[in-house]
Amino acid sequence: MTLFRRFPSALLLSLCVVGLLGLTPAAHAAKITKNKKTKAPKVLVGKSFGNTATVKALAAQIAQQHSLPQAWVQQQLAGAHLLPQVQQMILPAATPSAKNWAAYRARFIEPQRIQAGVAFWETHADTLSRAEQTYGVPAHYIVGILGVETYFGEHQGQYKVLDALATLSLAFPPQHPQAGEREAFFKNELGLHLQQRWKEASLKNQIGSYAGAIGWPQFMPSSVAKFGVDFDHDGHVNLSKSASDAIGSVARYFQAYGWQTGMPTHFEVTVQAQGPELEALLAPDIVPSWSATYLAQHNVVVSDAGKGFDKPLALVELFNGNDKPSYVAGTENFFVITRYNRSSYYALAVIELGEAVAQALPVNPRP
Repeated sequence: MTLFRRFPSALLLSLCVVGLLGLTPAAHAAKITKNKKTKAPKVLVGKSFGNTATVKALAAQIAQQHSLPQAWVQQQLAGAHLLPQVQQMILPAATPSAKNWAAYRARFIEPQRIQAGVAFWETHADTLSRAEQTYGVPAHYIVGILGVETYFGEHQGQYKVLDALATLSLAFPPQHPQAGEREAFFKNELGLHLQQRWKEASLKNQIGSYAGAIGWPQFMPSSVAKFGVDFDHDGHVNLSKSASDAIGSVARYFQAYGWQTGMPTHFEVTVQAQGPELEALLAPDIVPSWSATYLAQHNVVVSDAGKGFDKPLALVELFNGNDKPSYVAGTENFFVITRYNRSSYYALAVIELGEAVAQALPVNPRP
């Protein structure tokens, strides 16, 4: 029995925004699932931050950390605007929604999104194939990520990234239970965004999520810096306008977090364990920790497809409202998908959406 390696907390905090915010599956689905005809709420914009002492101090800090002209940084921060909606949206829900895999799944694996995925795949088939060959990540997982995150680029956000990150750096809600840690995180993201703007003038009015995530894959600036790929070879990494760059960047992200080519993501299981025995098996959560043999010895039988699997597995529990929970055995590749968003519900939605799109293609590319 071998524990799958854990990643340093600093790296985990650099993941895309949903994982950072710790949203419940229901909250994540509600925030990013919109019908194309639904109008987004109007963005409420407050006054600019101005040249306050706080702005000057943060400008000096960012300029030093990211090798930027202090006067320019101060000018950008002073001209940024407070976004009251962002202050509200960053707060945890007062009454978190109950987890329900069936309801969560229905938001993403539905006919319109699947057909949009088919159109996306057919348009970008060559690029998806090239990404799979370059990084070893099957195309349907890349498609699943882009479909869950932004409906294949349709919903990339509505907030100016500079305003959103400045709000969360200079006016983070003090009542948030992790205010200090989150504020420090957003200050670093703000610095990286300004560094990217300094190099790319086209990012001046970049639009993103309420927490500063950008583009088709909803990368935070730190993830853009680490994993962004100029996959269309035009000399720029543009995750907002280049589907090719988005495809390559998602594949590189998975590879960087340990994707193993050819490994399944999960197996079906039959669970008869109860009480303390089941609790012990669930304790590692999504971190692969048990062999198939060990699970069988503790009344969890992996399906025939996984019985010969010789690497660690995680017993993953999925709540279904008032119905009984369901379970799968997640592999190390399942764990990799949760690096995008630390949620087994999210990972399974990505997997099943990608598979549904692949199955709906006129010529199914999957073996």
